[in-house]
Amino acid sequence: MPGDDASSLTPPHSSTPPTPQSRPTPPASPPTPPPAPLARAERFIWLTARVLEQRRFAFHFLGGEADAVDTALGSYLNADGGYGHALDPDLRGPLSHPLHTAHALRILDGLGRCAGQRIERLCRHLTRVSTADGALPVVLPAPHDYPRAPYHPVYDDPPGALLTTGPVVGLLHRNRIWHAWLFRATDFCWERVENLRRTDPYEIRSAVAFLDGAPDRARAVAAADRLGRLVREQRLVVLDPRRRREYPPYPGCAPGEQLFPHDVARRPESLARGWFTDEELRRSLDFLAAGQQQDGGWPVRRLAWAPGSSLERRPIATLEALLTLRAYGRPLTGDPPADPAGP
Repeated sequence: MPGDDASSLTPPHSSTPPTPQSRPTPPASPPTPPPAPLARAERFIWLTARVLEQRRFAFHFLGGEADAVDTALGSYLNADGGYGHALDPDLRGPLSHPLHTAHALRILDGLGRCAGQRIERLCRHLTRVSTADGALPVVLPAPHDYPRAPYHPVYDDPPGALLTTGPVVGLLHRNRIWHAWLFRATDFCWERVENLRRTDPYEIRSAVAFLDGAPDRARAVAAADRLGRLVREQRLVVLDPRRRREYPPYPGCAPGEQLFPHDVARRPESLARGWFTDEELRRSLDFLAAGQQQDGGWPVRRLAWAPGSSLERRPIATLEALLTLRAYGRPLTGDPPADPAGP
């Protein structure tokens, strides 16, 4: 019957679903490598940094123009020849201060532009603001009390300080600047450096900045040799980051605010490089490289006293970390280092 024929074409009902046709399993895709340190840092810089730090990053790592950095730095220049406007994020407000001068000179030195009429005007400004002994204070007294970090107090008659004078004098000598202001300021630095007995990590770093640029190289080498012994005797620098708790914090510093070999010997040609063994410096650079945080930036190991200051300082710390790692041949782009044995 026709119904019987139709029913014969219908498959019998079954509660068991048909077996699907087997298909080959696609090969697993290789894991995506994490972004290289430089790429992570670049994203952090574009997200968080001031225009000045953005242009510095572009100049040092992306082939950017020095003119762009110079233009950005010029916005911090005052009519008196000094720098202000929180160029150093610890001192807010428009006034010129020696800390800003030291920061500006580091930037200009990195550009190869620490010369010319701008430096002449700056030296005249330094002459006007120097103390009786020809040195620079950390903070100048001013009629307006702009915000500042609590570890930079203001005095009515501030003393000269190696903290600011040393880096300024060292960078000017490094760039072969000759100005009358330098004579007494250089004598001040020699007197302080050669007579340091009890000191702190930041003063040591400023002494190194002076000695690395001082024109009398034999005298600088002798002074650096003595300071290197002092650093180890007084445990001013953490020689092994794995044992950092064994190093006493310096009074007035925040918890974890310690300096390491890479902080004082920022480049291999620094006189402070000879203070540390290859292994000590390798551990220090490993610690620095591992300090890059998830967002791509490096931390600031000092008291966070104001949100704006902390936010502005992290890109500066990131640039300094990248420049130090590159100076020692550490890979930043994911490529293997040129010298696998390290410094």
